[in-house]
Amino acid sequence: PKALIISLFLVAVVRAADESQAQITKSRNEIKADGSYSWEFGTSNGIEAQESGVGSAYAGGSVQYTAPDGTPIKLEYTADENGYQPKGAHLPTPPPIPDYIIKALAYIEAHPFTRIQLK
Repeated sequence: PKALIISLFLVAVVRAADESQAQITKSRNEIKADGSYSWEFGTSNGIEAQESGVGSAYAGGSVQYTAPDGTPIKLEYTADENGYQPKGAHLPTPPPIPDYIIKALAYIEAHPFTRIQLK
């Protein structure tokens, strides 16, 4: 058992060392006169990222890498007039809206409040 623990520790140390020695394997930047742009890069430790957009009006891209626990992570995103919108299986999601809340909202919508003018 001790040999297994030591072996796992050494694998973790070697992996950490590999991360610190990562090299850029791909790099591209392009900016056009109309304000559009695109870039991408990759590293020897498996990080890949890319983005394209138009000035400050729109951007869309993705990044992927392997988390420290070995889970592959892929994040895709857009950013525009509706804000930043990330998508990825690793992101937390809100719980479903309870049925009684949905019914209460439907009731409120069906029975609008008449505003009273105070003098």
